Amino acid sequence: MSLKAVFAKYTLDFKFEAGTSRGVLTHKDSYFIKIFDSDNPTVFGLGECAPLKGLSIDDRPDFELQLLGICENFNTLELEVYPWNLNIILEQVLEKSFPSVVFGFETAMLDLMNGGKRRVFNNGFAKAERQIDINGLVWMGNKDFMLRQMDQKLEAGYHTIKIKVGAIDFDKECELLEYIRKRYTPEQITLRVDANGAFSIDEVLPKLQRLAQYQLHSIEQPIRQGNEDLMAELCKVTPIPIALDEELIGVREYTEKYKLLKKIMPQYIILKPTLVGGFQQCREWIENANRLKIGWWLTSALESNVGLNAITQFTAEFNNPLPQGLGTGQLYHNNIASPLEISNGKILHNPQQAWDLAPLSFLI
Repeated sequence: MSLKAVFAKYTLDFKFEAGTSRGVLTHKDSYFIKIFDSDNPTVFGLGECAPLKGLSIDDRPDFELQLLGICENFNTLELEVYPWNLNIILEQVLEKSFPSVVFGFETAMLDLMNGGKRRVFNNGFAKAERQIDINGLVWMGNKDFMLRQMDQKLEAGYHTIKIKVGAIDFDKECELLEYIRKRYTPEQITLRVDANGAFSIDEVLPKLQRLAQYQLHSIEQPIRQGNEDLMAELCKVTPIPIALDEELIGVREYTEKYKLLKKIMPQYIILKPTLVGGFQQCREWIENANRLKIGWWLTSALESNVGLNAITQFTAEFNNPLPQGLGTGQLYHNNIASPLEISNGKILHNPQQAWDLAPLSFLI
């Protein structure tokens, strides 16, 4: 009786060219981790490792080879997993420099402990008793493309819209925000923007001041991560609440999390389990943010429905009233079929819909 891990690579194809300040995405590779007891291989937990190109610290050309080595090492240890030793395995067996792998293994082991039914956490969302408010995401592109997306999101019942900025002409992005604000008040539609670190040090404050006229809820990562002193100054004087995102990547120690947040004192932080290293790491960020009275929300990072399902169930462990960033399940032509549904700006679990894992071919 011991745990075994195998993985399957799967390429997700976007329905459109997804523009960010780091370039255009047309497809994305994900690696699915299957963990099972060698005595009962038909019952298995499933997790997803999906590093983001150009952003994840484990985005590297030899990722697949490294993942194979991590699985082989895991398989030699004859491990068993229980609630009391899960964090020991995550901390001492898995490579901290591979946060997406830690997230995938953590999800798979939690799923296995709950019977291998894609139930990562036993809570109201997993039992189809609770729905979670989410924001609609408008991707970068030309103005007409962004307006089309905006109208689609509003027709679909979203009350919070997140818009990527920093890739096209700033004046055109402001025109889009003005278009929305002329039609909808802040009470009707909440607007978030995400700069992905695109604003230069010289221009960031004037741009924040200009954006403030559109009564935005927040702006994510206005400057590149690593400028802690400037970010701290910005958070003191900004006319728009600032949410840290990329700034959190690679900060693993509990005390370092506190020091970073205490120094910068952002208005919000955004937690992506794939990027920060799983749920236990997210819990540490949440605890530190709560201590400092910093708001937070969770966001998926272009995972398939496997990763999205896990993140959504984790979100339901908390009573956070803010809309979460969990609307990425509709991005792909060939997503893994699941019980996840989005309706009227909420994500929900529809028990009438089944998982279909047939597209995944695991290496044994």
